[in-house]
Amino acid sequence: MFLVMLGAPGAGKGTQAKYLQADLGIPQVSTGDMLRAARKEGTELGERVQAVMDAGQLVSDEIILDLIRHRVAQPDASNGAIFDGFPRTLAQAEALGALDGVEISGVLLIDVPDDFIVDRLSGRRTCRQCGTMSHVSYAPTSVEGVCDVCGGETYQRADDNEESIRKRMVEYREKTEPLVKYYSEKGVLRKIDGVGEVADVTSRLRAALEQRS
Repeated sequence: MFLVMLGAPGAGKGTQAKYLQADLGIPQVSTGDMLRAARKEGTELGERVQAVMDAGQLVSDEIILDLIRHRVAQPDASNGAIFDGFPRTLAQAEALGALDGVEISGVLLIDVPDDFIVDRLSGRRTCRQCGTMSHVSYAPTSVEGVCDVCGGETYQRADDNEESIRKRMVEYREKTEPLVKYYSEKGVLRKIDGVGEVADVTSRLRAALEQRS
């Protein structure tokens, strides 16, 4: 079972993917996590990633697909995976669907209004060390400014302000939202209301998966 988490920035895709992976017994495959892991491993692929990022450039679709191909070949992904943060464009979706052994069986669209996203992202904090997300209101850390997972320092990203967030949402509408139609036409899309407590949204996602099966 290969699933795609779809939704605007701040819709809660990563958070929900973490809950679903425990239920389904398949790993969350996050592009951010893969990039960090590749850089640490120091492999040939990792060196390619490092060189691109050191040059201040965006990692190409080709490299991301190589990372995904490597990741889904690992034993814990033998029964599938949950893609979080990829694909973001139609070209990426088509390339992902063409990978050997990867057949997208479900796409979960977490739907939230724009104002809710602005509120959620402006309060988001990220751990400098492990990348774990928290929120000053919805999911605060036990100690302010300290990650509950690794003890690292948490910080607010420079682009987690209303002006930057709304610009990212415009980019999402232009580049990623067309995937809604793309996957809907394939009959694999399920739309879920993403407003409310995390546990409530998780319950809706589980119900959507049961409906799909």
